Amino acid sequence: MRPEHTHVPALPPSPHADGNCRAVASVLARVGDKWSVLVIMMLIDGPVRFNELKRMIGGISQRMLTLTLRGLERDGLVTRTIFPTIPPRVDYELTDLGRGLAQPVQALGKWAFEHLPEIEGARTSFDARNGQG
Repeated sequence: MRPEHTHVPALPPSPHADGNCRAVASVLARVGDKWSVLVIMMLIDGPVRFNELKRMIGGISQRMLTLTLRGLERDGLVTRTIFPTIPPRVDYELTDLGRGLAQPVQALGKWAFEHLPEIEGARTSFDARNGQG
């Protein structure tokens, strides 16, 4: 086998491409992360306590949930409210910005669910053709 299409033409430079691409990439890295997507989906209906979120999102460690929530809070997508009870109660809720993101995230999740059989079939075919699996 020989590799084909080895010549890839370069795109003309854009005056803002480098800075804009990096900025957008950092945002997409946050909102495209699987745990962030799941957290956003779990918060769509309103505030949720930390331990409840952990139960709702199977397979996420306490540390990963903490890091994910902290990142979402840093990006202005989630707020954290601490109630002065014993023990302290902490609720997480989407901000207006986060609620704006919830709709596309939900649409993406719905699309993935609806097309999962096709995607799994394509993966199986690809793996069979390429001697994998």
